[in-house]
Amino acid sequence: MTDAIVVEGVRKRYGDKAALNGLDLAVRSGTVHGLLGPNGAGKTTAVRVLTTLLRPDEGRAEVAGYDVVREAGRVRRRIGLLGQHAALDEELGGRQNLEMFGRLYHLGARHARVRADELLERFGLADTGRKAVKQYSGGMRRRLDLAASLITEPEVLFLDEPTTGLDPRGRAEVWGAVRSLVGGGTTVLLTTQYLEEADQLADHISVVDRGRVIADGTADELKTKTGGDRIDVVLRDGGQLGAAVALLPFDKDDISVDADRRLLSAPVTDRMAALAGAVRALEEAGIEAEDIALRRPTLDEVFLHLTGGDPTGSTGDDHRDHAVKEAV
Repeated sequence: MTDAIVVEGVRKRYGDKAALNGLDLAVRSGTVHGLLGPNGAGKTTAVRVLTTLLRPDEGRAEVAGYDVVREAGRVRRRIGLLGQHAALDEELGGRQNLEMFGRLYHLGARHARVRADELLERFGLADTGRKAVKQYSGGMRRRLDLAASLITEPEVLFLDEPTTGLDPRGRAEVWGAVRSLVGGGTTVLLTTQYLEEADQLADHISVVDRGRVIADGTADELKTKTGGDRIDVVLRDGGQLGAAVALLPFDKDDISVDADRRLLSAPVTDRMAALAGAVRALEEAGIEAEDIALRRPTLDEVFLHLTGGDPTGSTGDDHRDHAVKEAV
């Protein structure tokens, strides 16, 4: 397989702020590559550079084999972009919107009509008739926006937080559409703050923080980097969380606490020894557990481990300290 996107040492500054600080990235053709990071990490700036909307200050980047600065026109002819906000005419119907986009891309009238029909069928919108887009649900609107980005059958599609603001049904509709695209050979670069979205869709994930890639791999590989398995302990009495934190045989800095769910969670290396040790410690202290389970870490925990924070900008230490204080 070849790389559809190659980024080497790209830097971009806005005044004193470094939005990209030596970004390196390689995206394999025919895959979904997730770009995961908190607000301000540089995800959208990276997309704007790769789609020729911004010039990098340093470094180089290629998309579909062409340099984004020296061969910007060739890059634009081979890409599609779905931004964070829909770019649709609310008063027109779905078919009218797609035909309009086709004409803007210099397709002939007949070609634009045929392409619009193909895309409406592909994204399950063929039965919408001339209903105005303002009457669409959020998921329908986003699918139409995605269809519009595919008018020219791009080799590489950039999805910049495509499901922001959608309910679970709308998100599932967009996920299904993205999977069908990749099945047809399109390469997708997906930026998202939704960790579940990256877990569901991405063949490969790059975690970005402060304008650089700080971790790279499949979802399972990234989860393994956080220390492998975790143990979850749900207590029958939430008032005993503080006592349980003090006595359980785990590193206290690694224990996370969810007071609302009466839950303690910690990474473990030896699954069975950790389970036996937790059960024994709780029994000896007379603390009753409602449930004890071993599991793989989630991408949320990977994110906290790698960046010290969550996608909305809170730090992992803040979360842990607050939770432990509440428990105690």
